[in-house]
Amino acid sequence: MNMKQALYFKTIAKYGTITAAAKQLYISQPSLSQTLRQIEDEAGTPLFDRSTSPFHLTYAGERYLRAVEAMLEIETQLKEEIESIRRDDGGRLRLGISITRAMQVLPDVIPIFTKAYPNVTIELTEAASASLEGLLQKGQIDLALAALEANEANIAYELIEKESIGILAGRDSQLAQLVPSGTPISLETVEKEMFVSLDSSHSSRIIQDRLFRRYNIRPKILLETSALEVARRVALKGGACMVLPDVYADDFVFKSGGAFYPLKDYENHRHFYACYRNDENTKKYIRDFVSITASVLAHSTHGKRISQK
Repeated sequence: MNMKQALYFKTIAKYGTITAAAKQLYISQPSLSQTLRQIEDEAGTPLFDRSTSPFHLTYAGERYLRAVEAMLEIETQLKEEIESIRRDDGGRLRLGISITRAMQVLPDVIPIFTKAYPNVTIELTEAASASLEGLLQKGQIDLALAALEANEANIAYELIEKESIGILAGRDSQLAQLVPSGTPISLETVEKEMFVSLDSSHSSRIIQDRLFRRYNIRPKILLETSALEVARRVALKGGACMVLPDVYADDFVFKSGGAFYPLKDYENHRHFYACYRNDENTKKYIRDFVSITASVLAHSTHGKRISQK
């Protein structure tokens, strides 16, 4: 059964006669009769009781009509979906973002985006920033929101938020007990502190290793973890330090008795970017997702809290 046969069958069932159905379909009665014979031959059983006027469906015909209606409904939905994709207001957005940044921005971004694009499905990949650029280049995601250095020629980078790098210190660390929070420090100040370290999939770890090499220091590592939130909490409770972007030095840090110190001798080049492949086929809804994210972060307060401590 093809879609033309399905439409013809449904029309005959609706109007009850070949004559009325042919008139609605703008085809000849003989042509429609021939199509019906083909359908019934393929089914191997009568689908209409022709002894009545108008025709009535047999039981097999009732089951056949149910399948016909399902097929036609699927075809209609598919056409609408394809048309929506063609207009750029429907489709799929494969988004890559770190878990911590997802917690920070998605609760505010998603409701705004889905209201504007109800026909776009979001498929979320949660991974550390250092991994997302590779997923983007392999075509496994469409958009990455990640802390990166803008280096790849085939990727478009839109700056969402600048990040500064500092040292998070737990309340019981020697640094927090001796130096007021917010004071710019050099890395030598914390050479003898214990550190909590993120694993190599994180951009913060890349910066940390770069800093340790630059100052030729090898602090004791209390814990290495893949989860930024675990690292923060262990550092705060364990009286340790960690290299951390300022955007994660939030109210939780200070309510836990922690402190945050900007690094005075380091200029950070890894910032929070929206990244997508640099071609002409970037969907409008991807660009709009980026704009919404930038607007949400611009109006948030997390970036202002450090200076108030």
